Amino acid sequence: MSSKPPISKPPVPKPVVPVTPPKPSSPVELITISVINESTVATDAQLEQYVAALQKQVDNDFGPIWGVEASLTFVPKGGKPNPNTWQLGVFDNSDQAGALGYHDVTSAGLPLAKVFAETDIQARSSLSVTISHELLEMLGDPDVNLCVLVQSTDTEGVIYAYETADAVEDDSFGYTIDGVLVSDFVYPSWFESFRTTGPFDKQGKVTKPFELLAGGYISTYNIPNTGGWTQLNAQSNSKYMNRARLGSRREKRRTPRDQWIRSTRG
Repeated sequence: MSSKPPISKPPVPKPVVPVTPPKPSSPVELITISVINESTVATDAQLEQYVAALQKQVDNDFGPIWGVEASLTFVPKGGKPNPNTWQLGVFDNSDQAGALGYHDVTSAGLPLAKVFAETDIQARSSLSVTISHELLEMLGDPDVNLCVLVQSTDTEGVIYAYETADAVEDDSFGYTIDGVLVSDFVYPSWFESFRTTGPFDKQGKVTKPFELLAGGYISTYNIPNTGGWTQLNAQSNSKYMNRARLGSRREKRRTPRDQWIRSTRG
């Protein structure tokens, strides 16, 4: 009797090791901003405390809502900022900023914001709120060229400047982070006319799109237009006059791009 051939066993399958796909790189650019103290009335210790609080505001409040990430670096008096960073300079006034060589953009052509500490003191405004205000608006529209059109007819409408803190700029609407008062800011929903429910700002004070809180304002461009950019105020006695202050974002928005000047400092 012939023997039966051995029965071959099926191969044991090798265990499948799950492959973890590589994490996609973040689509959000990490911006580095040098906060420079060029003022004679604001101390390094004071501004360093502000910068620490503002970093938390960007990380926890503004950044997640507006889709931006930024790392703030404080540059004390006499220090030199990294020329490849955006800059926010704290000066006494606009004349001092110009005399030091700070103009419309950095020497590398990057965004530059200005805060005038002595001017704030004279106006009895909070310096920390002003720095927060300018920082958030620079992050929201660094090239000062974004706008929203609300068209009412085929030939008429209003263009609103894409400014994230002007409408709620009054110190009374700010909030504190580690004892530092920072600015309220609007959400993207503030610029969306179809929205009927909020929130429209961080503090929940705004009740509808394009609403201006007391002391607030916004730059607008009416269509048809013969007068260029104008300012819409929440109240006629707003501390900000219709004329754009020298060195402000409003002045920059009204200035033709070919007239912007690069800084010779920083």
